Amino acid sequence: MDLDEPRKKLPDIVLGEDISTLSAHELEKRIARLEEEIARCAEAIKARNATKSAAESFFKK
Repeated sequence: MDLDEPRKKLPDIVLGEDISTLSAHELEKRIARLEEEIARCAEAIKARNATKSAAESFFKK
């Protein structure tokens, strides 16, 4: 990743917003974006649990 390169701005998704005007294609893109965010959150949870387990093991001794 090049630090000088600007980060891609991901589309803002507001939970609960009106989606009645979105096309099927737009809804599919929205679902894909939400799935990416879910995966990102799941990875963050795994990392935090690993850190917690390591700390608990260290202090248990």
